[in-house]
Amino acid sequence: MKDILKITVVLLIICIIAGGVLAFVYKKTAPKIAENKKLEEENARKEVLPKAEYFESVSDNGKIFYYKGFNENQNLVGFAFQCEKEGYSSTIQTMVGIDTLFQITGIKIVSQQETPGLGAKVSKLEFTEQFKSKNPEKILADKDGGKIESITGATISTRTITNSIREKFKNIKEKLSPEQGVK
Repeated sequence: MKDILKITVVLLIICIIAGGVLAFVYKKTAPKIAENKKLEEENARKEVLPKAEYFESVSDNGKIFYYKGFNENQNLVGFAFQCEKEGYSSTIQTMVGIDTLFQITGIKIVSQQETPGLGAKVSKLEFTEQFKSKNPEKILADKDGGKIESITGATISTRTITNSIREKFKNIKEKLSPEQGVK
């Protein structure tokens, strides 16, 4: 009985020390992690809407809904937004760029944890390039009668991306007004 109590106290002390170290490390690294995430999102916006020099956020209910992209002459060149939807084994987050004529200028998979070798292929350039110059309101996976070629063995992941883009774009389009430079 005495040995069990001694082992319990030692384990308790180890857990307290380990917990304290983890809390200290988290406190020191959390701002850097947040800064890196913000920088990664900014780079993704620039990648999907390359004509934009800078972005202004548009909020809805206190959350960023989408970004307006402007060129060096302060002309609106398009919009960037992040959408997400549950895929086969994870939530897939996608950054999307759209010009003022409502054509996709590019997409980038920001986060996904789909099955390696199958659904994870949605991050590959061969897959994301096929979205360019498509109307986001009308994109569908080929299995649903659309023109986005599904990844073999990963139809759910493909549908997730096309559906999340289409749904988020429809919500954004409802909020846009002609005076925002949209044609």
